[in-house]
Amino acid sequence: MLLHVALGWIGALVGGALLLMGLTLPGGWLRAEAGVSLFGWTLRAEGGWSSWMAALVCALLAAAVCAVVTSSLRWLAPRLLGPSSAERLALAAERERRLAERNRLAHELHDSIGHTLTATTIQAAVAGEVLSVDPVAARAALRSIEESTRAALEDLDYVLGVLRDQRAETAPTRTLADLPELLDRLRHAGAMVEPELSGDLSSVQGTLSRAAYRILQEGLTNALRHGAGGRIEVRVAAAPDGLELSVVNRTGTRQGPGAFPTSGHGMPGLAERVRLLHGEIEAGPHGPQHWRLAVRLPIRLSA
Repeated sequence: MLLHVALGWIGALVGGALLLMGLTLPGGWLRAEAGVSLFGWTLRAEGGWSSWMAALVCALLAAAVCAVVTSSLRWLAPRLLGPSSAERLALAAERERRLAERNRLAHELHDSIGHTLTATTIQAAVAGEVLSVDPVAARAALRSIEESTRAALEDLDYVLGVLRDQRAETAPTRTLADLPELLDRLRHAGAMVEPELSGDLSSVQGTLSRAAYRILQEGLTNALRHGAGGRIEVRVAAAPDGLELSVVNRTGTRQGPGAFPTSGHGMPGLAERVRLLHGEIEAGPHGPQHWRLAVRLPIRLSA
């Protein structure tokens, strides 16, 4: 700060001295001789055109010094003084916005791509097992793989467009209306899914419907990855004051080459999604041989 102030004062003094010289050199209108001495050098004007030319040169130099010092101080200010409080707050807000966007994209990738890879892996295994004995079932599994990967490619193209700072296409939106298609893909993968739907699901719209779809998708993915097979019970109940979701599956861990790795990001991501919607989440054992994921989301008119 001291250096910045000193440079400003030096520029002001030099500019002021040049301006004073420009005003005093034409001594004719002062009816006296005018002169300037600086470090043993003396410039004296006794009148005539030479004094006016010298005054004009000094005035132009004063303007040039002002312009150079002003631009130099503006250039040096961020380097010598650092960003202002308002600029630091703006940078922090921008970093927070980018981090929130990255987290949202990470959730989307985890939910959509993770579910698709899990389902297609199981479907490919089913198709390989029944290819020779039941070609119809094998073709159905392959069609389901095609549909799943096409939907995942749409999600991936959207996320990559956002990460590249390109103008994003319309974001793929999957809501509770797409839940039957999701359950059909799971059945083609060999899962026994028993849905229980109650209430007017069409009344659930917007962000709440999209979040509910993703929550159920993640719960079903976990049931496929880490469950021990058997029935998967899916319950969706829409009430005037809230939306209840639950997924119940048998507990167990896949062993051998068909086992799926555990990333540890699924449940924290679900908990964060539910928290942002001011909902409640419970996940844990449900009886001696089952695991239950239960979520309750409040319904608001703004959803």
